[in-house]
Order: sequence, then C-alpha cells, then structure tokens
Amino acid sequence: MSFLDFMSKFVDKKTACSIFGHKIVTVRNVTSHFKEYKCTVCQVELTNDLQDRKTFLTPELKNINETLLNHYTRKRLSSM
Repeated sequence: MSFLDFMSKFVDKKTACSIFGHKIVTVRNVTSHFKEYKCTVCQVELTNDLQDRKTFLTPELKNINETLLNHYTRKRLSSM
C-alpha cells in the first residue's frame, strides 16, 4: 500500500495536496515555453503564464493553448 493510498483513506485528496503539495506531471508540451500540467493526486490542471508561473488551467487558457499549438505546428510545417 503506497503512502497516497494510505492517505486517501483518512484525508480528502485536495486536503492532502494542500498539506503536502501537489504531485505535478507534464501532460502536454504546447510549445518549448508553454506546457500543461496535472496533479496526479487531485487531478487539478495547471499551465504556465507569461511570467513562467503555474496557474490554474481555465477553459479560456485551454483554448489559448490549443490555438497556440495549432499556430506553432503550422509554422513548423511551413518552414520545412
């Protein structure tokens, strides 16, 4: 039994993250500067902002990241 399984029986996942911190993994590289992250414990989604800080991934920011990825991909393909 892992520590996370043990904690989940006694503490809510969001409470565990607020006490011990999020366990963040990179989900998607939008560009070399912008990435999308997700906490493996409480499933909260994050992204980078212009100051390279992690902020919550709102639907508006998700749409911006998708547009940026499409533009970046088209630009890379046209330069080849």
